[in-house]
Amino acid sequence: MALLPTARGKHNGLVGRTVLVVDDEPQIRALLRGYLTAEGYRVLEADSGESAVRQLGIRGEPATSHIDLVLLDIGLPDLDGLQVLSQLRRFSQIYVILVTARTEETDKVVGLTLGADDYITKPFSVREVVARIKAAFRRMDATTEPGGDEVIVIGDLRIDLAAREVRQAGALVELSALDFDLLAALAASPGRVLSRIQLLEKVWGYDFYGDERVVDVHVRTMRRALGDDPVEPRYIATVRGVGYKCLPGRHR
Repeated sequence: MALLPTARGKHNGLVGRTVLVVDDEPQIRALLRGYLTAEGYRVLEADSGESAVRQLGIRGEPATSHIDLVLLDIGLPDLDGLQVLSQLRRFSQIYVILVTARTEETDKVVGLTLGADDYITKPFSVREVVARIKAAFRRMDATTEPGGDEVIVIGDLRIDLAAREVRQAGALVELSALDFDLLAALAASPGRVLSRIQLLEKVWGYDFYGDERVVDVHVRTMRRALGDDPVEPRYIATVRGVGYKCLPGRHR
């Protein structure tokens, strides 16, 4: 099975950035295409889950094109967006923003648990969608600030910022790119409580307030990967009504 591009690495500007818009409504695809093209992005379109699967190369056939980010509607006529996402996450960490017209919170939580990086609800402002996509690309292109800690140690947890690698008692921990960034943001300020809004700004790169529950779901998946009990945490503690903090460790 061919691996898909992860869209997580350093990229030089907007040239070559490709967004796959997956939506069964042609008017929405056309509107998004117009705005995204005006921002300098290349836009591919899929009107169904099966079309998205083919373009992404999910079932082993070569992907039709390099894709950096997927804007994925949940309510598709054949394979729904959650099914597409579930198949995609078996072998790719490409950035995915879910789009849903559904009001049930369960759909959003399930989508995030399956590995979506963000979600937005219909009806949406196209400008907000574009802003979130731009923020996602800014975060992908971000590098460790000069002079910052290269390695952070919290108990038996070793976070190598330069290598973007986490080891627990010497064993490599598999984290998604976004969960790594979330852990790094918390670990960079040990003992300091960061609100959900602050984490949205630091990790997701929002210059506006997104849905704070996105943070909660990613903290949950990060804790699961680390085996960190939220009741008796070793690494990340919840501060009720405020946010989260990294328990103090040794930095070097």
